[in-house]
Amino acid sequence: MTPLTDRQLLRLEQLLDDPDLQQAMRLDEAQGYLCAALTGPQPTPEEQWLDQVLGSAEGDGGEGRREAADLLRQLAAQLQSELAGSEPPLLLLYAQDDEENSPSDYVPWCQAYLHGIDSAAVDWFEALGADDDKEDSEEIAYLDEQLFPLFLLTGDAEAAARAAGEEWLSASELERMREECEDRLPETVRNIFHFWLARRSVGTFRRAQPKVGRNEPCPCGSGRKFKKCCGLGPD
Repeated sequence: MTPLTDRQLLRLEQLLDDPDLQQAMRLDEAQGYLCAALTGPQPTPEEQWLDQVLGSAEGDGGEGRREAADLLRQLAAQLQSELAGSEPPLLLLYAQDDEENSPSDYVPWCQAYLHGIDSAAVDWFEALGADDDKEDSEEIAYLDEQLFPLFLLTGDAEAAARAAGEEWLSASELERMREECEDRLPETVRNIFHFWLARRSVGTFRRAQPKVGRNEPCPCGSGRKFKKCCGLGPD
């Protein structure tokens, strides 16, 4: 596997922005989506993720689509290797605006990753035996914990908390938590990949640490109960 060069990444970015591929994802979205598509109970078939990223079926978009597809296959192979390795991938992120020193915008990347989960052929939580009438298994609880940074960065965690009438973080707490989630995100997506990779191999998963009780102090150090902090998730 040969990683994409900076020149190839720039070319892929240009192709994804080509008017002939009006429905294509941006480069940051493509990477986020692919990280999820390569993960899960089973990887998303190449034909499906190509159509999702390029916003068109094979045969549409002409030569530009074919060139973009070739570069995306190389990007997917690179991500597969990085996610399976010991070091997390370097995220491709755009700035929030055109201002100098503008912070990175994590929202599109995270939304694309969550879209990759939603569009998976096999539902991630159903594959773990999720049942509203049963207590969550350790595997489900672990996956929820790992996905929390994405839900927080997209705003889904706050929306779910407020919809449920739950207390939410103060502005300063939220800013600190957001920074922590941004820092954790590359390792988080790698952890999720390894979680599913292990489960595909042996069909089970064991937590390295005991499950945190919902009424116990949150291990992030916020001082709140786990259920009102990192234990929050989307409806």
